[in-house]
Amino acid sequence: MIKKILIANRGEIAVRIVRACSEMGIKSVAIYSDADRHALHVKKADEAYNIGTDPVIGYLNAHNIVNLAVASGCDALHPGYGFLSENPVLAEICAKRGIKFIGPSPEVIHRMGDKIQARQAMIDAGVPVVPGSDGNLDNVGQACELAAKIGYPVMLKATNGGGGRGIRRCNNEDELTKNFDRVVSEATKAFGKPEVFMEKCVVNPKHIEVQVIGDSFGNVVHLFERDCSIQRRNQKLIEIAPSPQLTGAQRDYIGKIAVQAARTVGYENAGTVEFLLDTDNQFYFMEMNTRLQVEHTITETITGIDIVQEQIRVASGLPLQYKQEDIHYRGFAMEFRINAEDPKNDFLPSFGRITRYYAPGGPGVRTDAAMYTGYVIPPYYDSMCAKLTVWNLTWESVVERGRRALSDMVVYGVKTTIPYYQEILQHPEFRSGHFNTSFVESHPELINYTVSRPKDLLAAAISAAIAAHTGL
Repeated sequence: MIKKILIANRGEIAVRIVRACSEMGIKSVAIYSDADRHALHVKKADEAYNIGTDPVIGYLNAHNIVNLAVASGCDALHPGYGFLSENPVLAEICAKRGIKFIGPSPEVIHRMGDKIQARQAMIDAGVPVVPGSDGNLDNVGQACELAAKIGYPVMLKATNGGGGRGIRRCNNEDELTKNFDRVVSEATKAFGKPEVFMEKCVVNPKHIEVQVIGDSFGNVVHLFERDCSIQRRNQKLIEIAPSPQLTGAQRDYIGKIAVQAARTVGYENAGTVEFLLDTDNQFYFMEMNTRLQVEHTITETITGIDIVQEQIRVASGLPLQYKQEDIHYRGFAMEFRINAEDPKNDFLPSFGRITRYYAPGGPGVRTDAAMYTGYVIPPYYDSMCAKLTVWNLTWESVVERGRRALSDMVVYGVKTTIPYYQEILQHPEFRSGHFNTSFVESHPELINYTVSRPKDLLAAAISAAIAAHTGL
């Protein structure tokens, strides 16, 4: 069994992994840049090591991170999500240095990270894929020729992309011509490679993903699906498990083909197979994320399975603890990504000191946070500072619990997306349980919210200001 894990990440996901290690009796090692010196994951881990003054480079230096894992006596490394989590080089270096990588093999990471190879793997597995290019596009002329065949709109995508970056929708040839070089540039800057490919744009789809876990004994199971349709510019905002929009037959079908896809590529550890569901109820494979997802919390909530602990068990060479028929779900769970952003100002990041923070509580409420009162959110990283997860037995009741928990959550000092989510929860279309990926852009009026503060907190703030002014 693994004894000591270096967490090659930061923020709330690093805290999440530290907690899993603690429950399993495993020592945890955190890494941090100077900008993260006072971060919560540094305070929570058993050990913590500085990785340099640059706020980003240290988290991306695979060789130095693995060297630190070896030097600190770790026998495993967990990449979390983001940064190097889907970089096969990190997994390769771990293997060479005798460190267990808590994730799939380097070969699978590379294969599924390359969107062209991933498409072909899914075709081989009998999984439906969106019509598109057979390989990378050589030039804009080739792109225009293919688009004329499959029909507009089309999506230009970075072959090695992920996280919603390096993607442009093109509604006609003029937009395709203008966007081609832009996507190539975005792909090069974000992922270090200029390759792009094309897919037919599935208009106003539902975004459905399936959580899978495989072990080294050939066992693969799914933990049901998540609905990620509430998103902005391909960035997820609210996730739901299971999807309130699927029938039982659709749920069974998508679970089976996700397992089939994972088994075909020899997948081990936790991963996610993502699909688009069109208006004709046809599923299409979109991509496979070879790592833990931000939204894994809602799957844990409805199934009772600790996905991070299961990742560690699989990496330790143990078989899955359950078969597919042993896995059931109960109720609905919803996750809100609490981002330090100002929705009223085009979601501009809002960095700075948290002057007051109260986490919500009560039945069916879970908070995964990287912040605390007095913490300064640095401007160098993703704006997500917490995740709020709520659960209840029915769709209607989980929406109401989400509304209540968001009201209970208090964050002062920076702007957040909390009041915007409150508006979404009150919208009839969302409450009906029927929505798609166009929801956010179709309802710009939801930005026109007003922020109300509880009277007791306002009174406390006024009293504190008076006391500070008078010196009392």
